[in-house]
Amino acid sequence: MARSSSLTLQRSRAGRALSASHNWVQLGKFCAVGASGYVVNLAVYWLLLDYGNLHYILAATCSFLVAVANNYLLNRVWTFRGSRGDFAYQGPRFLVVSSVAFGANLLVLQGLVGLGLGEIVAQAIAIVVVTPLNFVGNKLWSFRHRG
Repeated sequence: MARSSSLTLQRSRAGRALSASHNWVQLGKFCAVGASGYVVNLAVYWLLLDYGNLHYILAATCSFLVAVANNYLLNRVWTFRGSRGDFAYQGPRFLVVSSVAFGANLLVLQGLVGLGLGEIVAQAIAIVVVTPLNFVGNKLWSFRHRG
């Protein structure tokens, strides 16, 4: 019986979250910021592959660091502006969530390259695949209201 009430609570919380328009607006903003980070990530990745002659994993790591700085600043000032807390609180949390998403990205990237996809196409797909993980982690942990 306790499990049933717990399931009902989760469904109702999820239902409320899905029906709240501000969550959809926030997701749209997160995706717009993500799109800018996507362009930054792929541009830096391409430059490091083609002109820096770096291994694709090292290039992905460097491009991730540039893109995560871009995304943190834009998400902090625009997407989650109403949740702006202490930089020392949110920054490390954002980095942890982004690092977990990056780990997932590397797994997808290596898998796709192993299947024969080109490194740039594989990275483009990998970024898209891990975006939901990144959004949920940042919304529920990095930029959540404290208190």
